[in-house]
Amino acid sequence: MKPTFIVAVNGSPNSKGSTAFMLNEALSEVERLGARTTTLHCQRLMRGSQRSFCTACTTPCTGKCYEGKPLEEAFSLLAQADGLLVGSPVYFGSVSAQLKAFWDKTRRLRNQKLLMNVVAGALSVGSSRFGGQEAALRTMHDIFLVHGMVIVGDGHIEDDCGHFGVAAQRPPQNDEEALKRCRILGKRVFQVAEATRGLRERT
Repeated sequence: MKPTFIVAVNGSPNSKGSTAFMLNEALSEVERLGARTTTLHCQRLMRGSQRSFCTACTTPCTGKCYEGKPLEEAFSLLAQADGLLVGSPVYFGSVSAQLKAFWDKTRRLRNQKLLMNVVAGALSVGSSRFGGQEAALRTMHDIFLVHGMVIVGDGHIEDDCGHFGVAAQRPPQNDEEALKRCRILGKRVFQVAEATRGLRERT
């Protein structure tokens, strides 16, 4: 049996910033549990796209704007994933433009139901303790639902029931509770991805 494959999606324009730090904390937990992992950085991927933003140029989407580009390879990895860990900094009470643009380009994946039943958890970081993190988490949840994904929060049977996901204050290195929640979210995504493997099998 193939190891569970967890993909992290960094929606920050900074590949080594707070969001990436939190995703790495969660990934370290799923790797400890035996998962195979990789990280996608939206800023880098969108830079190589023919258009920065989706214009719904074809319906259904053919993906012609990213054919042969790094984004095409990234979407192929998403389609293989058992679980996703998606992170964003808070921008004006929501997710970053980079993350939103990345997901807007996934129309072909949705048409083909390639992310149906993939397990997804979200994390967010803001400059203030109550700086819009939960609103950003709910935006990510809406994206997951539109793809038919299975949403989990930062709860685990060994810990507590959790909430919407990880909500951290920058810098997360100083937010011990947030780092704990990152590890719990990683465990939860891994656990549910393992338990739902059969739902993602394609005939």
